[in-house]
Amino acid sequence: MRRTLDAQHDRFALSRPFRIARGVKTAADAITVTIRDGSALGRGEGIPYPRYGESVETALEVIEAVRPLIEAGADRQTLLTAMKPGAARNAVDCALWDLEARQQERSVAAMAGLPTPARLPSALTVVIDTAEAMARAAADIAEAPLIKVKVDAEAPEAQIRAVRTAAPRAQLIVDPNESWDEAIVRQMQPLLLECQVDLLEQPVPAGEDAWLERFQPAVPICADESVHVAADLPTIARRYQVANVKLDKSGGLTEALQLAQAARELGLGLMTGCMVSSSLSIAPALLIAGMSDFVDLDGPIWLAEDRPGGVRDDGGYLCPPAPGFWGSP
Repeated sequence: MRRTLDAQHDRFALSRPFRIARGVKTAADAITVTIRDGSALGRGEGIPYPRYGESVETALEVIEAVRPLIEAGADRQTLLTAMKPGAARNAVDCALWDLEARQQERSVAAMAGLPTPARLPSALTVVIDTAEAMARAAADIAEAPLIKVKVDAEAPEAQIRAVRTAAPRAQLIVDPNESWDEAIVRQMQPLLLECQVDLLEQPVPAGEDAWLERFQPAVPICADESVHVAADLPTIARRYQVANVKLDKSGGLTEALQLAQAARELGLGLMTGCMVSSSLSIAPALLIAGMSDFVDLDGPIWLAEDRPGGVRDDGGYLCPPAPGFWGSP
Protein backbone atom coordinates (compact mmCIF):
# COMPACT_ATOMS: atom_id res chain seq x y z
CA MET A 1 0.00 0.00 0.00
CA ARG A 2 1.43 3.39 -0.97
CA ARG A 3 1.73 6.31 1.41
CA THR A 4 -1.28 8.65 1.51
CA LEU A 5 -1.79 12.10 3.02
CA ASP A 6 -5.05 13.59 4.24
CA ALA A 7 -5.49 17.16 5.51
CA GLN A 8 -8.64 18.62 7.00
CA HIS A 9 -9.92 21.64 8.92
CA ASP A 10 -11.00 20.96 12.51
CA ARG A 11 -12.60 23.66 14.66
CA PHE A 12 -12.48 23.57 18.45
CA ALA A 13 -14.82 25.88 20.37
CA LEU A 14 -13.28 27.65 23.36
CA SER A 15 -14.82 27.41 26.80
CA ARG A 16 -14.46 31.20 27.22
CA PRO A 17 -13.14 34.08 25.10
CA PHE A 18 -9.35 34.38 24.74
CA ARG A 19 -8.66 38.12 24.57
CA ILE A 20 -5.23 39.57 23.76
CA ALA A 21 -4.03 42.91 22.38
CA ARG A 22 -4.52 41.63 18.83
CA GLY A 23 -8.17 40.58 19.25
CA VAL A 24 -10.50 37.94 20.69
CA LYS A 25 -10.70 34.24 19.84
CA THR A 26 -13.74 32.07 20.53
CA ALA A 27 -12.55 29.02 18.58
CA ALA A 28 -9.31 27.39 17.47
CA ASP A 29 -9.08 26.52 13.78
CA ALA A 30 -6.68 23.63 13.24
CA ILE A 31 -5.29 21.83 10.22
CA THR A 32 -5.05 18.11 10.97
CA VAL A 33 -2.72 16.08 8.76
CA THR A 34 -2.83 12.28 8.68
CA ILE A 35 -0.17 10.31 6.82
CA ARG A 36 -0.72 6.58 6.31
CA ASP A 37 1.92 4.14 5.19
CA GLY A 38 0.76 0.54 5.23
CA SER A 39 -0.63 -0.19 8.67
CA ALA A 40 1.14 2.78 10.29
CA LEU A 41 -0.50 6.16 10.74
CA GLY A 42 0.97 9.49 11.87
CA ARG A 43 -0.85 12.68 12.83
CA GLY A 44 0.13 16.33 13.12
CA GLU A 45 -1.62 19.63 13.74
CA GLY A 46 -0.97 23.22 12.68
CA ILE A 47 -2.79 26.40 13.67
CA PRO A 48 -2.80 28.93 10.81
CA TYR A 49 -2.23 32.41 12.24
CA PRO A 50 -3.45 35.57 10.45
CA ARG A 51 -0.60 37.57 12.03
CA TYR A 52 1.72 35.64 9.69
CA GLY A 53 -0.55 35.86 6.67
CA GLU A 54 -1.96 32.37 7.14
CA SER A 55 -5.51 31.07 6.91
CA VAL A 56 -7.12 27.64 6.91
CA GLU A 57 -7.59 27.92 3.15
CA THR A 58 -4.01 28.89 2.36
CA ALA A 59 -2.60 26.22 4.68
CA LEU A 60 -4.65 23.51 2.99
CA GLU A 61 -3.52 24.79 -0.41
CA VAL A 62 0.14 24.65 0.65
CA ILE A 63 -0.26 21.07 1.87
CA GLU A 64 -2.10 20.06 -1.28
CA ALA A 65 0.79 21.41 -3.37
CA VAL A 66 3.29 19.11 -1.66
CA ARG A 67 1.00 16.07 -1.53
CA PRO A 68 2.75 14.29 -4.45
CA LEU A 69 6.12 14.82 -2.80
CA ILE A 70 4.96 13.49 0.58
CA GLU A 71 3.10 10.54 -0.91
CA ALA A 72 6.22 9.69 -2.92
CA GLY A 73 8.10 9.25 0.35
CA ALA A 74 9.67 12.64 1.15
CA ASP A 75 11.21 12.81 4.62
CA ARG A 76 11.35 15.56 7.23
CA GLN A 77 14.62 16.99 5.97
CA THR A 78 13.13 17.40 2.50
CA LEU A 79 10.31 19.45 4.02
CA LEU A 80 12.78 22.07 5.24
CA THR A 81 13.35 23.20 1.65
CA ALA A 82 10.08 22.08 0.05
CA MET A 83 7.82 24.07 2.40
CA LYS A 84 8.16 27.44 4.09
CA PRO A 85 8.07 27.65 7.90
CA GLY A 86 4.54 27.92 9.23
CA ALA A 87 1.49 26.01 10.37
CA ALA A 88 1.15 23.89 7.22
CA ARG A 89 4.70 22.56 7.45
CA ASN A 90 4.28 22.03 11.19
CA ALA A 91 1.30 19.75 10.64
CA VAL A 92 3.11 17.68 7.99
CA ASP A 93 6.42 17.54 9.87
CA CYS A 94 4.81 16.37 13.11
CA ALA A 95 2.74 13.78 11.24
CA LEU A 96 5.96 12.39 9.75
CA TRP A 97 7.61 12.24 13.19
CA ASP A 98 4.59 10.36 14.53
CA LEU A 99 4.53 8.00 11.55
CA GLU A 100 8.25 7.28 11.86
CA ALA A 101 7.94 6.55 15.58
CA ARG A 102 5.20 4.00 14.95
CA GLN A 103 7.08 2.40 12.07
CA GLN A 104 10.27 2.09 14.14
CA GLU A 105 8.38 1.20 17.33
CA ARG A 106 10.37 3.89 19.16
CA SER A 107 9.21 7.11 20.76
CA VAL A 108 9.93 10.45 19.14
CA ALA A 109 11.75 11.38 22.34
CA ALA A 110 14.11 8.44 21.87
CA MET A 111 14.56 9.27 18.18
CA ALA A 112 15.51 12.84 19.09
CA GLY A 113 17.74 11.79 21.99
CA LEU A 114 15.56 13.62 24.53
CA PRO A 115 13.94 12.59 27.82
CA THR A 116 10.38 11.29 27.75
CA PRO A 117 8.03 14.23 28.42
CA ALA A 118 6.95 14.44 32.04
CA ARG A 119 4.65 16.57 34.17
CA LEU A 120 6.03 20.12 34.26
CA PRO A 121 4.99 23.65 35.23
CA SER A 122 3.27 25.47 32.39
CA ALA A 123 1.84 28.99 32.40
CA LEU A 124 -1.84 29.60 32.92
CA THR A 125 -3.04 32.70 31.10
CA VAL A 126 -4.97 35.68 32.42
CA VAL A 127 -6.43 37.39 29.36
CA ILE A 128 -7.12 41.09 28.89
CA ASP A 129 -10.07 42.46 30.84
CA THR A 130 -10.66 45.12 33.44
CA ALA A 131 -8.09 45.12 36.23
CA GLU A 132 -10.79 43.91 38.63
CA ALA A 133 -11.77 40.99 36.40
CA MET A 134 -8.12 40.07 35.84
CA ALA A 135 -7.54 40.08 39.60
CA ARG A 136 -10.44 37.65 40.04
CA ALA A 137 -9.08 35.41 37.30
CA ALA A 138 -5.61 35.47 38.87
CA ALA A 139 -7.00 34.70 42.31
CA ASP A 140 -8.56 31.51 40.91
CA ILE A 141 -5.11 30.27 39.80
CA ALA A 142 -2.99 31.99 42.45
CA GLU A 143 -1.34 28.74 43.54
CA ALA A 144 -0.11 27.96 40.03
CA PRO A 145 3.69 28.19 39.65
CA LEU A 146 3.59 30.38 36.52
CA ILE A 147 1.02 32.89 35.25
CA LYS A 148 1.05 34.75 31.93
CA VAL A 149 -0.57 38.18 31.97
CA LYS A 150 -1.93 39.44 28.66
CA VAL A 151 -1.89 43.25 28.47
CA ASP A 152 -2.23 46.02 25.91
CA ALA A 153 -1.24 49.66 25.82
CA GLU A 154 -4.38 50.94 27.51
CA ALA A 155 -3.94 50.07 31.18
CA PRO A 156 -0.96 47.72 31.60
CA GLU A 157 0.14 49.08 34.96
CA ALA A 158 -3.25 48.48 36.58
CA GLN A 159 -3.54 45.05 34.96
CA ILE A 160 -0.11 43.87 36.10
CA ARG A 161 -0.57 45.22 39.62
CA ALA A 162 -3.97 43.54 39.91
CA VAL A 163 -2.62 40.14 38.90
CA ARG A 164 0.47 40.39 41.11
CA THR A 165 -1.64 41.36 44.14
CA ALA A 166 -4.02 38.46 43.56
CA ALA A 167 -1.19 35.96 42.93
CA PRO A 168 1.75 37.10 45.05
CA ARG A 169 3.86 33.92 44.79
CA ALA A 170 3.57 32.88 41.13
CA GLN A 171 6.22 33.63 38.55
CA LEU A 172 4.86 36.18 36.07
CA ILE A 173 5.23 36.55 32.31
CA VAL A 174 3.85 39.80 30.90
CA ASP A 175 2.83 39.59 27.24
CA PRO A 176 1.74 42.75 25.38
CA ASN A 177 1.63 40.91 22.03
CA GLU A 178 3.53 43.69 20.19
CA SER A 179 1.15 46.41 21.45
CA TRP A 180 3.73 48.61 23.21
CA ASP A 181 6.25 51.05 21.81
CA GLU A 182 9.71 52.03 23.00
CA ALA A 183 8.37 54.75 25.29
CA ILE A 184 6.01 52.37 27.09
CA VAL A 185 8.72 49.72 27.50
CA ARG A 186 11.04 52.25 29.10
CA GLN A 187 8.27 53.67 31.27
CA MET A 188 7.25 50.23 32.53
CA GLN A 189 10.68 49.09 33.71
CA PRO A 190 10.31 50.21 37.37
CA LEU A 191 6.87 48.59 37.59
CA LEU A 192 8.15 45.31 36.17
CA LEU A 193 10.80 45.25 38.89
CA GLU A 194 8.37 46.26 41.60
CA CYS A 195 5.89 43.54 40.63
CA GLN A 196 8.67 40.96 40.35
CA VAL A 197 7.89 40.12 36.73
CA ASP A 198 10.13 37.31 35.52
CA LEU A 199 9.82 37.81 31.77
CA LEU A 200 8.52 40.43 29.33
CA GLU A 201 7.42 38.79 26.09
CA GLN A 202 7.60 40.60 22.72
CA PRO A 203 6.51 44.04 23.92
CA VAL A 204 7.04 45.86 20.58
CA PRO A 205 6.25 44.87 16.99
CA ALA A 206 8.67 42.60 15.19
CA GLY A 207 10.56 44.81 12.76
CA GLU A 208 10.45 47.74 15.18
CA ASP A 209 12.80 46.28 17.78
CA ALA A 210 16.25 47.36 16.59
CA TRP A 211 16.52 49.85 19.47
CA LEU A 212 16.62 46.90 21.89
CA GLU A 213 20.26 46.39 20.87
CA ARG A 214 21.11 49.48 22.93
CA PHE A 215 18.68 48.81 25.79
CA GLN A 216 19.44 47.25 29.16
CA PRO A 217 16.14 45.82 30.44
CA ALA A 218 15.24 45.50 34.10
CA VAL A 219 13.85 42.01 33.42
CA PRO A 220 14.64 39.66 30.52
CA ILE A 221 12.80 40.27 27.26
CA CYS A 222 11.66 37.31 25.18
CA ALA A 223 11.41 37.32 21.38
CA ASP A 224 8.21 35.75 20.11
CA GLU A 225 6.94 37.21 16.83
CA SER A 226 10.51 38.31 16.05
CA VAL A 227 11.93 34.77 15.98
CA HIS A 228 10.78 31.90 13.80
CA VAL A 229 13.76 29.80 12.72
CA ALA A 230 17.41 29.32 13.63
CA ALA A 231 18.53 31.74 10.91
CA ASP A 232 16.85 34.57 12.87
CA LEU A 233 19.01 34.06 15.95
CA PRO A 234 22.11 36.18 15.22
CA THR A 235 19.91 39.28 15.21
CA ILE A 236 17.71 38.06 18.07
CA ALA A 237 20.72 37.48 20.32
CA ARG A 238 21.63 41.17 20.05
CA ARG A 239 18.16 42.35 21.04
CA TYR A 240 16.64 39.77 23.38
CA GLN A 241 17.62 37.54 26.26
CA VAL A 242 15.14 34.70 25.62
CA ALA A 243 13.68 33.08 22.48
CA ASN A 244 10.17 31.64 22.34
CA VAL A 245 10.08 28.46 20.27
CA LYS A 246 6.68 27.72 18.73
CA LEU A 247 6.28 24.87 16.30
CA ASP A 248 3.74 26.78 14.23
CA LYS A 249 6.35 29.52 13.67
CA SER A 250 9.30 27.21 13.05
CA GLY A 251 7.31 24.94 10.79
CA GLY A 252 7.55 21.78 12.85
CA LEU A 253 9.53 19.91 15.44
CA THR A 254 12.51 19.34 13.10
CA GLU A 255 13.31 23.05 12.79
CA ALA A 256 12.23 23.76 16.38
CA LEU A 257 14.88 21.37 17.71
CA GLN A 258 17.54 23.12 15.61
CA LEU A 259 16.29 26.51 16.79
CA ALA A 260 16.34 25.52 20.46
CA GLN A 261 19.84 24.07 20.25
CA ALA A 262 21.19 27.09 18.37
CA ALA A 263 19.59 29.47 20.88
CA ARG A 264 21.31 27.69 23.75
CA GLU A 265 24.65 27.84 21.94
CA LEU A 266 24.24 31.61 21.68
CA GLY A 267 23.54 31.89 25.41
CA LEU A 268 19.84 32.69 25.05
CA GLY A 269 17.19 31.50 27.46
CA LEU A 270 14.42 29.32 26.06
CA MET A 271 10.66 29.51 26.23
CA THR A 272 8.23 27.07 24.65
CA GLY A 273 4.92 28.51 23.52
CA CYS A 274 1.88 27.59 21.49
CA MET A 275 -1.18 28.93 19.76
CA VAL A 276 -4.63 28.17 21.14
CA SER A 277 -4.74 24.60 19.91
CA SER A 278 -5.61 21.02 20.70
CA SER A 279 -3.28 18.59 22.45
CA LEU A 280 -2.09 17.32 19.08
CA SER A 281 -0.10 20.56 18.78
CA ILE A 282 1.14 20.34 22.36
CA ALA A 283 2.44 16.74 22.35
CA PRO A 284 5.47 17.49 20.10
CA ALA A 285 6.05 20.85 21.79
CA LEU A 286 6.56 19.01 25.09
CA LEU A 287 9.92 17.84 23.76
CA ILE A 288 11.07 21.47 23.50
CA ALA A 289 9.44 22.24 26.85
CA GLY A 290 11.75 19.80 28.58
CA MET A 291 14.69 21.95 27.41
CA SER A 292 13.12 25.29 28.33
CA ASP A 293 13.29 27.84 31.14
CA PHE A 294 9.68 28.94 30.67
CA VAL A 295 6.82 26.81 29.36
CA ASP A 296 3.54 28.22 28.06
CA LEU A 297 1.49 25.37 26.63
CA ASP A 298 -1.99 25.96 28.02
CA GLY A 299 -3.65 26.18 24.57
CA PRO A 300 -5.83 23.07 25.02
CA ILE A 301 -6.90 24.20 28.50
CA TRP A 302 -9.02 26.87 26.77
CA LEU A 303 -10.98 24.38 24.66
CA ALA A 304 -14.51 23.33 25.49
CA GLU A 305 -13.50 19.85 24.33
CA ASP A 306 -9.99 18.61 23.45
CA ARG A 307 -9.00 15.57 21.43
CA PRO A 308 -9.45 12.37 23.51
CA GLY A 309 -6.37 11.35 25.47
CA GLY A 310 -4.75 14.79 25.37
CA VAL A 311 -2.80 16.76 27.93
CA ARG A 312 -4.25 17.71 31.30
CA ASP A 313 -3.69 20.67 33.61
CA ASP A 314 -3.08 19.91 37.27
CA GLY A 315 -3.03 23.25 39.07
CA GLY A 316 -0.54 24.82 36.67
CA TYR A 317 1.37 21.61 35.98
CA LEU A 318 0.88 20.11 32.54
CA CYS A 319 0.51 16.34 32.40
CA PRO A 320 1.53 14.60 29.14
CA PRO A 321 -1.08 12.94 26.92
CA ALA A 322 -2.05 9.30 27.22
CA PRO A 323 0.41 6.70 25.85
CA GLY A 324 0.03 6.31 22.12
CA PHE A 325 -1.63 9.72 21.65
CA TRP A 326 1.30 11.04 19.57
CA GLY A 327 4.93 10.15 19.08
CA SER A 328 5.02 6.67 20.56
CA PRO A 329 4.14 3.19 19.28
